[in-house]
Amino acid sequence: SILPSPAPPSLPDRFRMFRSCEWEVLERSLNILQASDFYWGPLSVGEAHAKLQREPVGTYLVRDSSQGNCLFSLSVRMPTGPVSLRISFQEGYFRLKNWFSDCVVRLLELVVAGTRNNPLHFDEMGGTPLV
Repeated sequence: SILPSPAPPSLPDRFRMFRSCEWEVLERSLNILQASDFYWGPLSVGEAHAKLQREPVGTYLVRDSSQGNCLFSLSVRMPTGPVSLRISFQEGYFRLKNWFSDCVVRLLELVVAGTRNNPLHFDEMGGTPLV
């Protein structure tokens, strides 16, 4: 027998409309994210930071962004405490600083590999490099 496909993931009403090609990218990425251990869905920034506060430096999670113009946020435990960085979605690509991919998980893989030799600096992190 064949198992029925799960219902397609849905976005909160506050997100803009997407072209069909963007929706395909987003839907595929959401399915991959939902199968991961680090996607927490609609978690507030305060809840994310509280969870990360008890974790080792470098621990991260992806959550739905509370900002209307971003779909996801990456929350990371830094030496100075947790910080959250917005992952933007533009023209079918997820973006974080200079990295981009059509999949959030692949984007994170690129960032992890890239920051080993070239740490990221974000204003939100007060000058602390992300490795």
